[in-house]
Amino acid sequence: MDISLIIAGRDEAAAGGATFEREDPVTGAVATRAASARKADVDRAVEAAAQAFPAWSRTGPTERRLILNRAADLLETKTARFIEVARAETGATSPWIGFNVMLGARILREAASMTTQIKGEVVPSDKPGTLSLAFRQPVGVLVGMAPWNAPVILAVRAFAMPLACGNTVVLKASETCPHTHRMIVETLHEAGLPAGVLNLVTHAAADAPEVVEALVAHPRVKRINFTGSTRVGRIIAMEAAKHLKPVLLELGGKAPLVVLDDADLEAAVNAAAFGAFLNQGQICMSTERIIVDERVADRFVELFAAKAATLPFGDPREPVVLGAVVSRRAAEAVGELVEDAVRAGARVVAGGEGAGTILPATVVDGVTPQMRLFREESFGPVVCVVRARDADHAVELANDTEYGLSAAVFGRDVSRAMEVARRIESGICHINGPTVGDEAQMPFGGTKASGYGRFGGTAAIAEFTELRWITVEDPNQHYPF
Repeated sequence: MDISLIIAGRDEAAAGGATFEREDPVTGAVATRAASARKADVDRAVEAAAQAFPAWSRTGPTERRLILNRAADLLETKTARFIEVARAETGATSPWIGFNVMLGARILREAASMTTQIKGEVVPSDKPGTLSLAFRQPVGVLVGMAPWNAPVILAVRAFAMPLACGNTVVLKASETCPHTHRMIVETLHEAGLPAGVLNLVTHAAADAPEVVEALVAHPRVKRINFTGSTRVGRIIAMEAAKHLKPVLLELGGKAPLVVLDDADLEAAVNAAAFGAFLNQGQICMSTERIIVDERVADRFVELFAAKAATLPFGDPREPVVLGAVVSRRAAEAVGELVEDAVRAGARVVAGGEGAGTILPATVVDGVTPQMRLFREESFGPVVCVVRARDADHAVELANDTEYGLSAAVFGRDVSRAMEVARRIESGICHINGPTVGDEAQMPFGGTKASGYGRFGGTAAIAEFTELRWITVEDPNQHYPF
């Protein structure tokens, strides 16, 4: 299907009529043909958002709330169509895309509830007769950059709270799922969002540097949020720093799941399988390292390998747990990490080679910190098992990474597990639960190379508003000269 940009509420072709194609990662057929924007198109989209900002920023919270709630309702009615489109573009399974739509709707509703929670405070002043206020107001034009792996959740997250706070937005779609991201913007307009408040830019992969630079550098853009790889996040942060623009970054991960010696092993196995293999391991929170106390490691590996071997994989149009990874290159990268670990002495205890973009759930035991699989984000259906001497060593191994997004700890002694969780360097940590988890109202974000800032709930208000100090003073106050 051919899709266009959305600028000021209108379908627009890219300058010169340029387009690009996204292929189905399973069949190789063209899934989407989309407009391929360049700098001139970015400038048009930003100007449209700037023109819409004065009216939208003055729109009352009730009206903003009504639009966002209508959009949530409409989004859910399109679940079947989202599954069809996103499955063809990303290779994900139907349940994963359906979950995306459900959580995307919840994010919209949570943002709607925040429209009346954008509050300031009265700050006591030492100046007689002075009313001193800490006042939050919309920033202006914001840019949201969304990835493909959780296509509805993360695109909605890129603009929902910014809109609730009274900003206008240019959404940069992923080149992997432009049609999916366009459907979301269409839904907002159907819900009554005024023209120009939310604009969509799509682009070919080769033009990403030009488009990103143009979005960040445009003088009317005030803030940027980006979800994606750490490599690209660093580039965006450096570009934004040139212009002293704040950035909210949610980047890569290498999430550890720590299994203590008193853990319920069957519960840990179930959580590890969910966290490692949901959406083929292509989630920023995916369990990539299972760090197990050596006293229970053999039994854990036996149970976990047996669990992984039962997970069906194949064409996502079939009733499988694991569908396709996003590309052949992604599949090759997973294979390279596994091969490197095996050459260094690790062993594959479940899974292994696949076909094309279809890979089985793969478990590699005996991984050490010297192996690439321990360090590099695999972003595929492979997880490594690392053996720890004790709880202190497990914490040391968990923190031996540049990343710090999500983590989990399993242990029956919850006080002890909580102490371990507090020592793990991550923005998120779950005790006796999987590393993968998200709720619209939670402060979501990471530390270290996993980024900074927080999406979700009241924590996001600070990211998308300007805090100002405003005073009302005695015009006849005393001055020293």
